[in-house]
Amino acid sequence: MYEPTFESLQSRPLPGWYDDAKFGIFVHWTVASVPSFAPAGPDPFTLAREEGEEVAFARSPYAEWYQNSVAIPGSPAAEYHEKVLGSPDYSTFVDAFLAQASDWKADQWRDLLRASGAKYCVFVTKHHDGVLLWPSDTPNPTHGRRWQSKRDLVGECATAARDAGLRFGVYYSGGIDWTFQGLGIKSWASLLRAIPQDEAYAEYADSHWRELMLRYQPDVLWNDIGYPGFGQGAAPLIADFYNSNPDGVVNDRFDMLGVLMGNTHADFLTPEYTTEPTAPGRKFEVCRGIGTSFGYMQYEDDTTYVPIPDLVHMFVNIVADGGNLLLNIGPMPGGYVPWAQQIRVLALGEWLSVNGPAIYGSRPHERSTLATAEGAPVRLTRGADGATYAIVCGRPSSANVRIDGLPAGEVALLTNGATVSRSGDDLTLPVRPDDTPAWTLRIS
Repeated sequence: MYEPTFESLQSRPLPGWYDDAKFGIFVHWTVASVPSFAPAGPDPFTLAREEGEEVAFARSPYAEWYQNSVAIPGSPAAEYHEKVLGSPDYSTFVDAFLAQASDWKADQWRDLLRASGAKYCVFVTKHHDGVLLWPSDTPNPTHGRRWQSKRDLVGECATAARDAGLRFGVYYSGGIDWTFQGLGIKSWASLLRAIPQDEAYAEYADSHWRELMLRYQPDVLWNDIGYPGFGQGAAPLIADFYNSNPDGVVNDRFDMLGVLMGNTHADFLTPEYTTEPTAPGRKFEVCRGIGTSFGYMQYEDDTTYVPIPDLVHMFVNIVADGGNLLLNIGPMPGGYVPWAQQIRVLALGEWLSVNGPAIYGSRPHERSTLATAEGAPVRLTRGADGATYAIVCGRPSSANVRIDGLPAGEVALLTNGATVSRSGDDLTLPVRPDDTPAWTLRIS
């Protein structure tokens, strides 16, 4: 049995399924998909670094932050809210979202998840606006049951994910709830000050987490932006989760600073819109949207979504460095996943159907980065079968390829198992690879 102490929680090993999975689907389906507005552009962290924190919050490209962006005078969202929409109350969006959600077809998500190649799905159950996507026994104290779904969207997503063969996880905004406090956040400091620390909110958040755990039996607890009492406040919850689910994993966002300082427990770190590991040697999971926002933003299209080759290369680099990718889809108000998002998810699933042995269950290779003589990056992984896999991110100009430093052994194309003729680091392929974003060699 695990105790709610740092030492006890730290003694628990990372469940193998999570390290093996490599790929998960995040789902931000929120009330903010109704106004569906944000200025497309760099992620907030890049904006803060290059133009300052106030610009980053005022011009946030995250559509799911709409309610906060509107509360910042002069922001693009505030101007849109007034001049285009006529300054409606946020409850208008809540009513519209819940009404349209009643027509959601969960089997469409099931089919997309099955084809994605992902091994787990994390669903947003409550975002910062405080609206609950399940019929909770603990309604919002300000808005009551009007701000929660009568239809069990969480439960139906869990069923869709599991029917597709994925594990299921729940996201909950434990640190920010704008029905309690915090609207108009304009800096990291004001963000931290907005995390409620009173006993009433602590009991409210704890009751929701425990309700989600009991009803939906998730394998992932994905908290966001802190928690009442931070790591110490979350420790009893995490201990109970571990004691009830041997496969359960918990992210670092109950107390990100405490995790980095080494005095708060987490199973994995969560860099956002960057592929750089937060701390060397720690399990990490990159989370990001397919475009510039997590939630649906109506003005995004192919010009702002990640190109498929870039998405595949990014995924390969994350896995070769020991991480997972949690790639977000942002459905429209009625639950439809935009076509441009679907085709990227499906493309990644198709790529994995061929190259999966180099990804699933793999671990970083002791020498993880090489290059072809033509300059194409080559990332190495150690497969679950013990073989070395060399993933080449780029199409060669011919069937003759040189990779300096390629580990010794017999080489075959993963595409069809065809043997590759080898003389040292010079390879002669049976055929020039097609224009797939990355192709893989198996070395045994």
